[in-house]
Amino acid sequence: MAPEVLKRNYGPEVGVWSAGVIVYILLCGVPPFWAETEQGVAQAIICFAIDFKDPWPKVSDNAKDLVKKMLNPDPK
Repeated sequence: MAPEVLKRNYGPEVGVWSAGVIVYILLCGVPPFWAETEQGVAQAIICFAIDFKDPWPKVSDNAKDLVKKMLNPDPK
């Protein structure tokens, strides 16, 4: 769920966010935002609480940069 979807104001940038989530999962095997509740996940998305620890040290800096840019909550 992109931040724009949570705010109910979105356009084509949501596709970039969705692709970023998929790239994140492909690179490390787990979703980028996790919490016990749906509200917790929404809060993590809005706060951009992404963990780039394990197994991220094995991922190239270029790939990390791409994911950070794709999952940036500010589409500008």
